[in-house]
Amino acid sequence: MMGSLASVYEWFGNTRREFNCCDTRFRIQATGVRADAAVTATRETAELLEAQLNAFDETSAVSQLNRKNEVTNEHVARIVRRGLEYYDRTDGVFDIHQGRVEHDLKAFLRGDSDALPATFNTGTVRVDDATVTSDVELDLNGLAKGYIVDRTAEALSGLGRRGFVSGGGDMSPPTGPVAIESPYGDDTPLKVLDTDWSVATSGGYRRSRNGTDHVYDPTTESLGSRHESVTVVARRDCMEADAVATTLAALPLARARELAAEWEGLEVLIIHDGVFHTTEGFETHVMDI
Repeated sequence: MMGSLASVYEWFGNTRREFNCCDTRFRIQATGVRADAAVTATRETAELLEAQLNAFDETSAVSQLNRKNEVTNEHVARIVRRGLEYYDRTDGVFDIHQGRVEHDLKAFLRGDSDALPATFNTGTVRVDDATVTSDVELDLNGLAKGYIVDRTAEALSGLGRRGFVSGGGDMSPPTGPVAIESPYGDDTPLKVLDTDWSVATSGGYRRSRNGTDHVYDPTTESLGSRHESVTVVARRDCMEADAVATTLAALPLARARELAAEWEGLEVLIIHDGVFHTTEGFETHVMDI
């Protein structure tokens, strides 16, 4: 009897797993047919992608690109294409050309260096099928985590099975209500979402040191998030939610609200000086309590 129950659970179960990926904590949850096997395969997919996209790993495809100015890798090419799209759509605020700035800023935040980035970069990037060439170091971190969430969510899906992937504030369309974490250190969520769109949250409260965080605006050469928190729900995918959340976090409030209102297929919550600012349709993604 026990063997029979074990066999049933193997084919139809509810599995949740957590692990470190992309310098944060990833969580995978699946329910349904072969949920445990699907979660295992999904974690392997996330780790394989991280190995190719981690700019701080000298063996990764991104490191090869930044070291040799060229790499052939389908994942890097997809991310670069999207990065160039967002560079145009945000008038340069979301800028993948800032690889050296990102490297120096991360080193400072990790405590490996006491020097903040002093200069911002300009350069040229080209994509030809799966080959990327660049004459400047690239920063793909603003897209890589969202990309990994999207690809792993694809690996998780299957007939008779549902689930979601969450990584450090970025998640694929959730399968149930999800809370938006407060930036003020308390346990009360800002909102509880009930949505079938992807979600990303950005803000200086997540990673900071001496008042400096991971957000920057290369158009003004300024460092630091301008808001306590930015949450984006995006119809397209998590990569878009991630990129827009990062962009809005770097912009002054008026410009952030303007860009959010203009961007089709997403809704936004910005917390600025303790005040909630939302796009017109954001509350349609909020659970009634």
